[in-house]
Amino acid sequence: MDADPESAVVHAVNDLTARWARELPDGNTVVSGLGLWPLLALLATAADEPGRGELAAAAGMDASAGSQQALELVRAIEGSQDLHAALGVWVHEQLKLAESFDSVLPAPLVGKLVGDASADKPKLDAWAAEHTDGMIREMPIEVTPDLMLVLASALSLRTTWVTPFKESVRRFYDGPWSGGSWHWLERVDGELDAVRRYDDLTVVTVAGDADVDVLLGIGGSQTDVLSGLLQVQGEGVPGSRLIEQGEPGAEVAPGVKVGQTTAPRPDLKLSLPSFSVEAEHDLMAARELFGLSTVSTDPGARGHFSAISPTPLAVGQAKQKVLARFFATGFEAAAVTAMGLMRTAMPTQQARRLEVTLDRPFGFVAVLRKSRLPIVAGWVATPTEPGD
Repeated sequence: MDADPESAVVHAVNDLTARWARELPDGNTVVSGLGLWPLLALLATAADEPGRGELAAAAGMDASAGSQQALELVRAIEGSQDLHAALGVWVHEQLKLAESFDSVLPAPLVGKLVGDASADKPKLDAWAAEHTDGMIREMPIEVTPDLMLVLASALSLRTTWVTPFKESVRRFYDGPWSGGSWHWLERVDGELDAVRRYDDLTVVTVAGDADVDVLLGIGGSQTDVLSGLLQVQGEGVPGSRLIEQGEPGAEVAPGVKVGQTTAPRPDLKLSLPSFSVEAEHDLMAARELFGLSTVSTDPGARGHFSAISPTPLAVGQAKQKVLARFFATGFEAAAVTAMGLMRTAMPTQQARRLEVTLDRPFGFVAVLRKSRLPIVAGWVATPTEPGD
């Protein structure tokens, strides 16, 4: 896969993340569109219509190329020094696989499921921990007897700042965080252009020492800031120009004021709270957003994934567990995304039946079974036991 940031896959992942970010509730949260995208792409290739088209649209790619692009994306990530990725597939030992399985779902077949949570869950959890360097220790999926296939991705990121921060405790007496004391980070360097203004959005780039940077954004609502960070275009107004646009004390961009320094040349002071954010997302709660509407319904006898198995399968679980930590010396993040394909109930053929309803006067006779000797005989003209 072309690792250039203009590549179609990078645009597709970015667009998925932006659409997801617009749907997030207010408050501390974190998501990984990168963790989800390969799974949607793989499922798109494996799915039947109309689910195939829905998944491809959500992933922003052609369904026929989805599985190959997903694998190429993971391989490209492995070229990074700081970011690592893995894909895994677990198949129930009783699931019959289609001949096309390897071509439509070529992710590594990690292991087998036996349908027993006490045996399957530790294997899934161990894989999540191994591929997130211990940051996430549990696969976000429930093991049930009808779980036939698990498709999962894992991401782990650890980077160290080129310029570390100094740590302190800061108390606020006004503003939205007033009344609290917070662990605070602060640093000063000469990289003025690490700050850029894009209309009503300020973006700060905090550089890692290898191949990962962290962008910080301020200005407007949560939705506007996240969308802006994901869709920044052009060079914006760099800090070296912003510093010339106002007198000391003037705000020249959201969260950016012109100050003064005794240093021999202009510099940049960046301060913010350290943070650690963890979240778990049930992707089925927004299944339309992720192209899961059709493939999560009961498919009847045919199933949604005939290229995987002749057994009728549907997506029954889709979850992501993700965390991000920003601290004095660096940044770390991890995400595990998992989807469970479940066996759906096979339709049963209905035979004819006779229905007898004694809703009028009727007679009865008691007999010995072998000789048919009548013991008592009678007639019921009206029911004798009230319903109450």
